[in-house]
Amino acid sequence: METLKALTDYYEKYSEDGRLRSRHGSVEFLTTMRYIERYLKPGMRIMEIGAGTGRYSHALALQGYHVDAVELVEHNIEIFKQNTAKDEPVTITQGNATDLSTFPDNTYDMTLLLGPMYHLYTETEQHQALSEAIRITQKGGIIFAAYCNNDATIIQFCFQRGMIKNPHFQELLDPVTFKASSTPQELFQLYRKEDIDRLMADFAVTRLHYLGTDMATNFIKETVDAMDDEVFEIYMRYHFYICEREDMVGATHHILDVFRKD
Repeated sequence: METLKALTDYYEKYSEDGRLRSRHGSVEFLTTMRYIERYLKPGMRIMEIGAGTGRYSHALALQGYHVDAVELVEHNIEIFKQNTAKDEPVTITQGNATDLSTFPDNTYDMTLLLGPMYHLYTETEQHQALSEAIRITQKGGIIFAAYCNNDATIIQFCFQRGMIKNPHFQELLDPVTFKASSTPQELFQLYRKEDIDRLMADFAVTRLHYLGTDMATNFIKETVDAMDDEVFEIYMRYHFYICEREDMVGATHHILDVFRKD
């Protein structure tokens, strides 16, 4: 209940849909869609877990794909429904990423887990959400899991925004490694690649891509928002070139792990 209240309070005041539609926010959206579209095939059935207000679900449904969506926060579901076009092949159900027992095994060709891992604070919950996403996906199906990156957050919030001396944040940081812990109060769970690798070690999957969906963008939001169309197009070409580079992915705020169910 504590987590649900924290999420409800946050998303009732914050427009996630609006963020993804801003120029700097569109980098994450365009990158995620670019990788999704690599694996789309006609007739695919898609599940989005933690669909928020439906930015991805609607984009895919409007391309003709049947999309089932699950979302925890009622406020987001209301907006999702308001944004649903007549005869759009999409459904929305209230539910929790850690328990998708109403959905059968091996049902979906593609499963999107683009929000829930941000708000799960124990390895047990994180493992369960991944397990459920994999369970409902057909063998050979593709799963996309998104994470918030620890170190970009440390740089931006602890140093750029001056929170490093805040006693509350100091309690959450390992003083040697600067790995942060989170609770519903902080809202966002933060990961490093070794955390994700540890979670994935128990599953029969093959990683296809591990990338940063925004890379440097959130550090230079104002610069990106001020770009004209020509410069933004060049920026996106650069971004796509570096977003899977192992020596640079650690700079991103948002991580995308793409894998196939074996």
